[in-house]
Amino acid sequence: MIEPTLNYVLCPGPAASPETPDRAPASAQQHRMAYWEWNATGDAAHPHVIVCVHGLSRQGRDFDTLARVLSQHARVVCPDVVGRGRSDWLADPMGYQIPQYAADMLSMVAQLHQQAPITTLDWVGTSMGGLIGMGITGQPGLPLPVPVRRLVLNDVGPVIQWQALQRIGQYLGQPARFASLQQAAEAMWAISTSFGPHTPAQWLELSRAMVRELPQPAGGGLALHYDPAIAVPFRTLTQEAAAAGEAALWQLYDHITAQTLLLRGAQSDLLSRETALAMQQRGPRARVVEFEGVGHAPTLVAPDQVGAVTDFLLAAEGTVAG
Repeated sequence: MIEPTLNYVLCPGPAASPETPDRAPASAQQHRMAYWEWNATGDAAHPHVIVCVHGLSRQGRDFDTLARVLSQHARVVCPDVVGRGRSDWLADPMGYQIPQYAADMLSMVAQLHQQAPITTLDWVGTSMGGLIGMGITGQPGLPLPVPVRRLVLNDVGPVIQWQALQRIGQYLGQPARFASLQQAAEAMWAISTSFGPHTPAQWLELSRAMVRELPQPAGGGLALHYDPAIAVPFRTLTQEAAAAGEAALWQLYDHITAQTLLLRGAQSDLLSRETALAMQQRGPRARVVEFEGVGHAPTLVAPDQVGAVTDFLLAAEGTVAG
């Protein structure tokens, strides 16, 4: 079975001092962002690149199931957004916001293009990864090698329901230590049932990269993979600030020229049906696919979810409906 390669790109902005020896710091004013690259095309320089970016507290291995399928046709690149997975943690927690994440993605795409010229660029973004994608695709003139051709927004849009942010805020950054992967998986499932039905094996696989080993001097065991400080800017957000940000997000959305697919969990508490309808009617006029029995957010593991994305991204030019 194909497996990804782990790569790094240096990005502007100082990293925190590493907690463990395997996180050797970058230079004083830089941090490393990790990304997983999948390629089963037989061409290491394949010109079609698909970037897949995860949600707020997740990491790049979330996309393993989807990437295995897409990698037969393209280079598939799944970053660990800074502060998550194998990436460095930031010295300043207030850097854990969309502008920094988008800048890091531009650095990564530039490195990929330098390694092998990109002629077709697509983007799949779950929740936060979709917001980063809107920032990348909704600002003409950014230094991309080519414009994003097709954009998949997974259960996210310009309007984010406040009650969903409150729900996420209840667990984000809370300290946790686990004795085993199974214990960690069970604890994560307790706050993730909105992801929809998963077999125990599927959920265990999704949980594997969600934890990191703690050093023995600290008592050992497992902790969540991300820097707890990603919650710092999240907790400064007020309902008034969130509402004020909607106008800016709609402006980004309305400037998107990429063909856009919007996925929605039919029971999502983050992306309302009203927002999804508005996204069908303005900007890139997204095509909407809903998944019954799923909330926020579809994990892109179930065959119907994988099929919706692959059908959209791999369709011949001119055959994708708006």
